[in-house]
Amino acid sequence: MCTVCGCSGEGVAIHGDHSHAEAGPPDHKHPPRNHNHCGHNHHHHGGAAKTIDFGAGVAGAHAPGQSQSRLIQIEQDILSKNDSIAAANRQRLQELDVLAINLMSSPGSGKTTLLVESIKALCDAFPISVIEGDQQTSNDAARIRETGVSAVQVNTGKGCHLDAEMVNSALDQLDLSPGGILFIENVGNLVCPASFDLGEARRVVLASVTEGEDKPLKYPEMFSTSDAMVVSKTDLLPHLDFNVAELIENGQRIRPDLQVMQTNAKTPDGLLPWLDWLRDLRAQVSAQHRSLAAAE
Repeated sequence: MCTVCGCSGEGVAIHGDHSHAEAGPPDHKHPPRNHNHCGHNHHHHGGAAKTIDFGAGVAGAHAPGQSQSRLIQIEQDILSKNDSIAAANRQRLQELDVLAINLMSSPGSGKTTLLVESIKALCDAFPISVIEGDQQTSNDAARIRETGVSAVQVNTGKGCHLDAEMVNSALDQLDLSPGGILFIENVGNLVCPASFDLGEARRVVLASVTEGEDKPLKYPEMFSTSDAMVVSKTDLLPHLDFNVAELIENGQRIRPDLQVMQTNAKTPDGLLPWLDWLRDLRAQVSAQHRSLAAAE
């Protein structure tokens, strides 16, 4: 089990009706049945809704037989080791002058389609490589390879995210060219990937218009640790009841300097904001790498 995304049964906090109560682990007894249709309590119309917070423990995680303090130590050890490998990855990529982008999102937001179309648009200008993260199958890597670029599939099994060591192993399988772009497509998940540095230069989160405008509020760590948000599938907006402005407002409420690009992969100019951002970033990172090399 990944300690980062586990839920806590300790220190359950219940909020609502101006009350804050601390309770022990839930006893899993079924609540009394409400025999009124539609769930209405006819004696207490408009009663305060309550939130049962299973993440109130210090570590925000729970595993049978493990104390919160032990889980905190495990999580710190995991992330410390990961950060050390990520630093080595970052140094390696910097020396090669390779721009690494960590793409994250929930499943089905359009990461692979965005990648395929981006590769078609940019491959004549930059050497491009891809690391594909999924729990199983090499379907997405096969789609990427059809464009003619090199792609390494990393299957995480039961793992819910890529980590720096997985990326380090994948880097050994790639022939990276100076001045290139490395796209890392993370496992579809809006929780754990936010906690794991891979050695990337930038983090990008996709939020499709087929999802809710409140995604940044529900998954704040993902959006607060991302440098940019790609609003994907905007070609579907005429068929949906979706407020793009509200999504952007929520994203920048979590991270005020979050850069936002609205995209779709179905029209000729649908990716222009994203492609322009990548070209500008590629130039900026090259300048930074030259400056760092000169200082050494």
